[in-house]
Amino acid sequence: MMMRLLAAAAVLFGAAITVPVHAEGRLRIVEQFGTVYLPLHVLRDQKLIEKHAEKAGIDVKVEWAKLSGGAAINDALISGAIDIGAAGAGPVLVLWDRTRGSADVKIIAALGEQPNYLITNNPKVKTLKDFTKADKIAVPAVVVSQQSRLLQIAAEKEFGEGKFNALDDITVNLPHPDATAALLSGSATITAHFSNPPYQEQALQDPKIHKVLSSYDIMGGRITPTLLYATSKFRNENPKTFKVFVDALNEASQWIESHKTEAAETYIRVEQSKLDPAFVKSVIDSPDVSFTTVPKGTYKYAAFLAKIGAIKTKPASWKDYTFEELHDKQGD
Repeated sequence: MMMRLLAAAAVLFGAAITVPVHAEGRLRIVEQFGTVYLPLHVLRDQKLIEKHAEKAGIDVKVEWAKLSGGAAINDALISGAIDIGAAGAGPVLVLWDRTRGSADVKIIAALGEQPNYLITNNPKVKTLKDFTKADKIAVPAVVVSQQSRLLQIAAEKEFGEGKFNALDDITVNLPHPDATAALLSGSATITAHFSNPPYQEQALQDPKIHKVLSSYDIMGGRITPTLLYATSKFRNENPKTFKVFVDALNEASQWIESHKTEAAETYIRVEQSKLDPAFVKSVIDSPDVSFTTVPKGTYKYAAFLAKIGAIKTKPASWKDYTFEELHDKQGD
């Protein structure tokens, strides 16, 4: 599955993965699966990037593709196959640390506050300590994905200091749509899934599925699980295109907040989803959800990653790994 997704991205972008191409007026964006990517769906559906580009007096060609997991997104960004990636704080911060002084990858914006649920079809599992070697927990990318890092933070709280990797050996790579299907099928291949909206809400409609915990529980409050990021090289060489994207994203996020019914219909249309629009609206209209572009809770990730050695440099603040367009906001 992962290789097919990577190959598809290369074909869609019409260029070899290893050949970086940067030119003002071209924008290659990769997204993943779920309603957290709704601002990108709105950009696409309403052609907001093109609208803002016209206002700025430039012509922007926008290209879209989809991958699963932060590791794949990071590889695509560093290879020059994409300009803007969307992934969880874990993989984004790892790439920020790895590229300091070279590509200087930083965060452009958040895609919104939405919780991630760890769900299971195993009735014996009520807490993390109930998982056994017979269980398999699906995540987008083992160890490096947002969900994997959340599981590590939760595991250290549950099992004790330094035991963050206690459950790593029962995690497996699987995109959210496939993991949801496997969990609902009752297959022993997958007994749990650290999920994403709307897949987690869809699965929880089945009485055999229950929630073990939420990312908000783990992090002690609301967080923005998914972030948009790019290299400083791209931003510096394409200032007009970069600003156009930021302006369009802000418009899309504000529009969603005041047009939940239409936003749900946009998700169905862009994703070609068979879900009931009313169900999707209920997901994005939850009080736990907000389509803010300001990163929240990311510094807790950074501190954890530095503590366990996943990143070499502990940032002094959240502004160290974000572009200056965010620095007048109340982020963390």
